[in-house]
Amino acid sequence: MTRDVVILDYGFGNIRSAQRALERAGARVEVTSDVQRAAECDGLVVPGVGAFEACMRGLNELNAPRMIHARIAAERPVLGICVGMQVMFAEGTEHGVSVHGIGAIGGQVERLRADVLPHMGWNTLRAPDDSRLLRGVDADTRFYFVHTYAATRTDTDVRVAMCEYGESFIASIERGSLSATQFHPEKSGDAGAHLLANWMETL
Repeated sequence: MTRDVVILDYGFGNIRSAQRALERAGARVEVTSDVQRAAECDGLVVPGVGAFEACMRGLNELNAPRMIHARIAAERPVLGICVGMQVMFAEGTEHGVSVHGIGAIGGQVERLRADVLPHMGWNTLRAPDDSRLLRGVDADTRFYFVHTYAATRTDTDVRVAMCEYGESFIASIERGSLSATQFHPEKSGDAGAHLLANWMETL
């Protein structure tokens, strides 16, 4: 069965590459800023590039956080990518300024403690054994990252994969119908395609 996936267009996303990757995974993909359409689809993708504050402003202008909370409460799948994952946290701090996130999970996004930033390139993960998103992914599999900020802690009932770059940070999250990745699955070749296929199985 072909699944109906919406990529939410709020002005701050890596949209076209994500659309192509999801279509290759078998989804019927629509890119839209229509929040009602995003509420009704089988799977919602929240992309994101740039600054946490700017992304939240774009989401708030659409009243998207309320819709995202409603989807999660109704156990309807949501996938956040890069800053689209970061905004799922309670708060983001950039340049000393803290901004409220969507708050779907607890935790704060902050600047990575690393000698060279941004963290750009391929890196491995430490995935939990019970991860649905990373099922079948070998420990030496590499995913593609581009970011300067990350979260290092979250709620105890969130399933997390960790990555090392200067410090340990959260590379992916799963709780209920919410999944998200700090890395870019749509830019991660076969590994990313495998992950997106795993997510599609939850729709």
